[in-house]
Amino acid sequence: MSKKHTYKADPAFLALGEGYGDTVEAANFPHTILRYRNDRAAKSVGLDHLSDEAWIRHFGRFEALPDNLAAPIAQRYHGHQFRHYNPDIGDGRGFLFAQLRDDQGRLLDLGTKGSGTTPYSRAGDGRLTLKGGVREILATELLEALGADNSKTLSIIETGEQLQRGDEPSPTRSAVMVRLNHSHIRIGTFQRLAFFSETELLNKLVTYCLKNYFGTDSNADASENVLTFLRLVSARVAVQAADLMAAGFVHGVLNTDNINITGEIFDFGPWRFLPSMELSFTAAYFDERGLYSFGRQPEALHWNIYQLAGSFADICEEDALKEALSEFPALYHSALRSKLLARVGVKPQGDQIDDTMLKLVNGFLASDAQGSRIGYERFFFDWFGGGVSKDRAMTGPEAVRYKHAEAADMVAIVSQYAPVNDKALDAPYFQNGAPCTLLIDEVEDLWSHIAESDNWGPFNDKIKTIRQMGDALKAD
Repeated sequence: MSKKHTYKADPAFLALGEGYGDTVEAANFPHTILRYRNDRAAKSVGLDHLSDEAWIRHFGRFEALPDNLAAPIAQRYHGHQFRHYNPDIGDGRGFLFAQLRDDQGRLLDLGTKGSGTTPYSRAGDGRLTLKGGVREILATELLEALGADNSKTLSIIETGEQLQRGDEPSPTRSAVMVRLNHSHIRIGTFQRLAFFSETELLNKLVTYCLKNYFGTDSNADASENVLTFLRLVSARVAVQAADLMAAGFVHGVLNTDNINITGEIFDFGPWRFLPSMELSFTAAYFDERGLYSFGRQPEALHWNIYQLAGSFADICEEDALKEALSEFPALYHSALRSKLLARVGVKPQGDQIDDTMLKLVNGFLASDAQGSRIGYERFFFDWFGGGVSKDRAMTGPEAVRYKHAEAADMVAIVSQYAPVNDKALDAPYFQNGAPCTLLIDEVEDLWSHIAESDNWGPFNDKIKTIRQMGDALKAD
């Protein structure tokens, strides 16, 4: 691979030394068929110029990138899974492949999924189904379009193996995925070090994270560094909670090993987008108590942050740790207000007025006006821009619901808002007549074309529509 000036390798993880991961080898796959390459994401780290052949060598055969990690690293971590502590996990079917600086100077990771077994695979085969990879592409693309901060699916390569799975018709096709993320260091990474009383390694990891992910090269003592770190992580995760709620996205498995310290949404499992506002809506069939239901996601993330704080019980006083996390509810509320206003595409009018508007919106979305709830995404499509969309909404397919008495207050206040972008409604997306959605039946239909006839046309068309949506929803 010939280097370009925008490619900036920075394998910073190596500076941590021993105790955080294990070098591993990637699986030797029978085939490597390129199915998806995200050149938009690749461009941000100087990899978009790769030929398909070189792309496969790096992201299907895992030939090291120049001046980067010489061998992949399976990271060590523990985690609470549905609030039960599990010390027997870690990177079981993925690894850290490379680290590089993006076009904003941020340190980013290239991590994998389905790249083979590691010391933490337990009885698993270390593989990823092609369907799982396709689902992750769809989730990450739509979340990005909706303005959420989430991992980017960089690459999917089909690998030619037949996998047995209990939750898919089997045998099923296999793939290896590469994701681009700000960090793959998880809350569970710190939990593991605390579990083994590795205080020195804990402090070293805090310093590493402050420097590389938060731009804070502190000379403070260990307890002050920890408290600074907790506040920064708490703020990021509060925004993550707001992103999930504003996007109408149910992650499904918000375990502490699935939450990274930089706050991106990642590690997708049985996710769902909301058909309509339903706080009890769950994504995972095995979430029988609704622990990670839509409405409980902020609570789940707040709980996870407390588990991170608990990892530092031998370094900081309990009261100081609690104080560092005390702003989470206010940070979440502020972020949710901003995210929902962005979803409607309107200018803020002041906290009290905005809170009133959002309360009315949420109440209407959760109501059963005229016998059925309005589609979650339909509402934001109809009312994007506030007052400039009133005629469009009141004459559209859901007009009868907006004209219902239960909607009167909501319509009145939303109509008072001005758009952030006066020309947003001129975008092709808003000429389509219907919002872009990714409900479970749509996802299954997209997959059926691939599974039954290897037809990727509908999938590729959907990606184009999602990106068209993202372009239209941008504020500038």
